[in-house]
Amino acid sequence: MYDARKYIIGLLMTFFAIVIIGRLLYVQILTTQYREAAELNSRRKIVQYPSRGLIYDRNGRLLVSNQAVYDIMIVPKEVKDFDSIDFCQTVGIDMPTLRSLFADLNTQIRRRRASVHKPAVFLRQLSGERYAMLQEKLYKMKGFYAQRRTLRKYEYPIAANVLGYVGEASENYIKKNPYYSTGDYVGISGLESSYEEYLRGQKGVNYLMVDVLGRTKGELGGGQYDTVAVSGQNLTLSLDIDLQTYGEKLMAGKTGSIVAIKPQTGEILALVSAPSYDPSLLVGRDRSQNFPKLVSDPNKPLFNRPIQAWYPPGSTFKTLNALIGLDEGTVTPQTRYPCAHGYTVGRFHMGCHGHASPLDLRQSIQHSCNGYYGHEFRDLIDNKKFKNVKEGLDTWKDHLVKFGLGYRLGVDIANENRGFIPNSAYYDKSMGPNWTSLGVVSLSIGQGEILLTPLQLANVAATIANKGWFITPHIVHKIEGAQTDSLYRFPRQTDIDSSYFSVVQDGMERAVWGTDGGTARVAQIPGIRVCGKTGTAQNPHGKDHSIFMCFAPRENPQIAMSVYVENAGFGATWAAPIASLMIEKFINGSVDPKRHYMEERILNMHTIKEETNNAQ
Repeated sequence: MYDARKYIIGLLMTFFAIVIIGRLLYVQILTTQYREAAELNSRRKIVQYPSRGLIYDRNGRLLVSNQAVYDIMIVPKEVKDFDSIDFCQTVGIDMPTLRSLFADLNTQIRRRRASVHKPAVFLRQLSGERYAMLQEKLYKMKGFYAQRRTLRKYEYPIAANVLGYVGEASENYIKKNPYYSTGDYVGISGLESSYEEYLRGQKGVNYLMVDVLGRTKGELGGGQYDTVAVSGQNLTLSLDIDLQTYGEKLMAGKTGSIVAIKPQTGEILALVSAPSYDPSLLVGRDRSQNFPKLVSDPNKPLFNRPIQAWYPPGSTFKTLNALIGLDEGTVTPQTRYPCAHGYTVGRFHMGCHGHASPLDLRQSIQHSCNGYYGHEFRDLIDNKKFKNVKEGLDTWKDHLVKFGLGYRLGVDIANENRGFIPNSAYYDKSMGPNWTSLGVVSLSIGQGEILLTPLQLANVAATIANKGWFITPHIVHKIEGAQTDSLYRFPRQTDIDSSYFSVVQDGMERAVWGTDGGTARVAQIPGIRVCGKTGTAQNPHGKDHSIFMCFAPRENPQIAMSVYVENAGFGATWAAPIASLMIEKFINGSVDPKRHYMEERILNMHTIKEETNNAQ
């Protein structure tokens, strides 16, 4: 009996010893909870957020800067009773909001299993004025402290689709990018997103000694453990802010886009998306209210039309069909085709406006003859040099791909659309294997299944201006301390012989300056040789889209453009005069007072029935 009690007591003592040792092992080694609590009683880790890089236009004008704000941080385990009414009055909130902030904090702790000993953001983006008032009272509010942050400040209320906006990094984003932590800001769209790694800078850390009341008592170790935040790299854009401003002014009340490129460099001078919005709407504490309004706006101001919208190019595409026909040898500059108010085969008729007939190739561009291109396109893809029409169409597409069509060009703004150029496999699937050239003849005039983005069409104009080459369009001209991508520095060649481009340029110049008429005479600018091509894209959902593609001057071109105005009718009615005004503004610096009548006409034309308060 005695031996049994001795044995049981020994087992119990061993068990308790194991429990105590296990608990000590857990507290001192396996868990960080108590170590964190002890450390936070004596020191505090303050992340130093860097200022994002500044953004300038091509002429050195500041477009995007930074402004200081303060996040109010909280260490939940350290919070004691405090004067909540005084707190609310100081930071500018009411009591229900304060209760909601604490409820959100508790939810965040449960959802993310966050430590109550670690700091969390309690109230975001307090202004400098409010923070100055709160700073004097923080010593009474144990568990609270402030952390300086910077927000974007947009110096102009324009170019929102180019610059983009900054927002809090999502949980999924943080999982994919370990540099970021909860509460960090990241570029969400536009250049803020595509150049995030350059703009964000590098975070630093300060370690402070604090007393039991949470008051700062100095730097830990005299600052030897601190790291300095490094500001982001500045960007200089190719954008001309005056031209961008003027373009957005001309497109006010309309839906569409303007893209202007410097042909020799591929630099984008203006990238107008209409309707747009003031980028300041998505900065600071008002962002949460403004963003849903912009998302639900039926006019889609967040939709970046120059690179995301795709349309049939209409008659602007005739320039490309002419170049391909010349290169393949199926037409010459002297080739003439008849036009009896269109192209007719049996019961099929593709209409055309009235003009002289027959026309040669230059005149076909000048007068935008549909009949000419019905003949030209079928003679191209049905040519006996190809074994069948399918090979002819695929050869046609291969030429277009060299112009950057059917695929993303690679502009340095996210979410570019690729457009669409059909091939023979597409028609085999949609029409059956026995389709003919007549069944796809609408491709001859830029209709049918062809879809281009406004950026792609502007790049076509730049390529024609350069007689067969282009540099990938881009917005960023220079990155502080780094080199831009080689894609934006070296030319890409088409496979069209350079000699044929002069013929098409002749036709485009005649369209504007022809003494015997031309579809784009409204685009004339005294003293500037403008070369252009109008287009009218059929729209199954309403009125046709007005399109114009151009470059100027003909010798040593300085600007190439595309203009789309949705639901506005003929290309010469609206798109061509808008482009003409933009060219004059860029080359001459201002619009001649004699042409102010045209400017007023454009400014007073609205295709959007009811503009939203956010539309610019």
